[in-house]
Amino acid sequence: MHDSVTVRMAAPAEQIWELVSDITNTGKFSPETFAAEWVGGATGPAVGAKFRGHVNRNGWGLKYWTVCRVIACEPGREFAFTVLGPGGIAVNTWRYRFEPVEGGTEVTESFQLAALLRPYWLIAGHWRGRTNREGMRETLNRIKAVVE
Repeated sequence: MHDSVTVRMAAPAEQIWELVSDITNTGKFSPETFAAEWVGGATGPAVGAKFRGHVNRNGWGLKYWTVCRVIACEPGREFAFTVLGPGGIAVNTWRYRFEPVEGGTEVTESFQLAALLRPYWLIAGHWRGRTNREGMRETLNRIKAVVE
């Protein structure tokens, strides 16, 4: 119920982190989340800040929004948030890690579904996992095209 994709980028970790942690950029990079905005008085990335993500699920036209909460916010190192379900329960965690390497940065995007979604994963995991991997790769390659 988790997976990750890593892409090497010829840019400093801090520069890439700035793009990723500014959630108003999400629609430029993600193949599914077409917009996002800070909510609840948040104006930028900080642990505890909330934002609303607008999703076009699988590109099928099923559009909805979710509220997310930032859980890790370390410039140049990590940015992570949880997708909140009913009652504010974390149902999925998305994480970006930035590892400086010679000539640039290895950027890893990952997701981790909450255990309560195990039945969903047993039924649709194969297809959704593939969609998530392809989406993470596309997101990272779009970011790479901007920073390089």
